[in-house]
Amino acid sequence: MTTRVDEIAPRIYRLSTFVPDAAPLGFTFNQYLIDADAPLLFHCGARGMFPQVSAAAASVLPLERLRWISFGHVESDECGAMNDWLAAAPHAQVVHGATACMVSLNDMADRPPRVLASGETLDLGGRRVRYIDTPHVPHAWESGLIFEETTRTLFTGDLFTQLGDGPPIGPDSIVDPAIAAETMFGATALTPTTAAVIRSLKGLGPARLAVMHGTCFIGDCESELERLAAHFEARLHAAAPI
Repeated sequence: MTTRVDEIAPRIYRLSTFVPDAAPLGFTFNQYLIDADAPLLFHCGARGMFPQVSAAAASVLPLERLRWISFGHVESDECGAMNDWLAAAPHAQVVHGATACMVSLNDMADRPPRVLASGETLDLGGRRVRYIDTPHVPHAWESGLIFEETTRTLFTGDLFTQLGDGPPIGPDSIVDPAIAAETMFGATALTPTTAAVIRSLKGLGPARLAVMHGTCFIGDCESELERLAAHFEARLHAAAPI
């Protein structure tokens, strides 16, 4: 396995590792490095991937410059290497929502995390990141996403997960591939609020979607979010008892 580095927006880098046998057609694991005065890493990756992912990140900036570490929710591919990153970056601090810190990170992180309220922004110096609570979307009580306001990049976590190893970013819709992956995995929690939470992200006015598993999207992100929300809404209605 190797980790590929691509700049998907000015000073935002996708660190992508393709694992051919992780799923039919293979599966990508993406981390994102936001280069700013106080750089932020979104997704830590699994512990076993830390050597190659950290080497890829070091090709962009010295690891000791890393100031903030975050991720969508507590899961090994999102935060398995969290403490390895904290060891490599002595000034770095994990940052997440109140629920994640309360139920997991206060105990799991080698240094105390910083809590962000939903809607709170973090000034990175040249970039501004807004944290959004998305409980149970796509899964896990503590789920949350970030939105980089300067480039209008929405980091979607497990939303829009796709199979295979496509290009880093493109204008082609990623909704149908995401529905195909969801049909296979069934990973998203279907609740009365799933579609509403996804639709609420349209209000951010994103210009690109930085996806954790698969190809990123640039273009009409509001339509992509609406189509994904409508899919889960329809699935919920179909599953509801008559």
